[in-house]
Amino acid sequence: MELANILELIHAVSDSDLTEFNLQDDTLNISMSKEKTIVQQMAVNTDPADAQQYQPVVQQAVHVESVNAVNDEVQTGSVVKSPLVGTYYAASSPENPPFVKIGDKVSKGQVLGIVEAMKLMNEIESEFDGTVKEILVENEQMVEFGQPMFVIE
Repeated sequence: MELANILELIHAVSDSDLTEFNLQDDTLNISMSKEKTIVQQMAVNTDPADAQQYQPVVQQAVHVESVNAVNDEVQTGSVVKSPLVGTYYAASSPENPPFVKIGDKVSKGQVLGIVEAMKLMNEIESEFDGTVKEILVENEQMVEFGQPMFVIE
């Protein structure tokens, strides 16, 4: 299966109401899941003359994806997110310096890091011109699809 097809599959599962998906053949095993929490709000009738107790008002499904707590904070600036699941590398090899560090000026298309997925090294490019304000991932950290990685101001 080609990387483009895998990415399309990831997007399709992420956008759907599926909570779990598994695909397996002779050489490939893909397993994806996401948590689904049901939130039900209740309204209390405050009129003492009315004997009804609780009435359901809204039932809403909320999708929760696991993301590092630091990434839940409100970010200012433009956020570069991981386009796939894999391992993040700050440099092209352990003996090379990182592609970028906080305070570096970057331009659109400049390589910020690498995400390795299925033994393929995928360059993560800046989508914006600006200055690296924050690097939200550590070298060799696993990243998820859509996980914020860099904040560019």
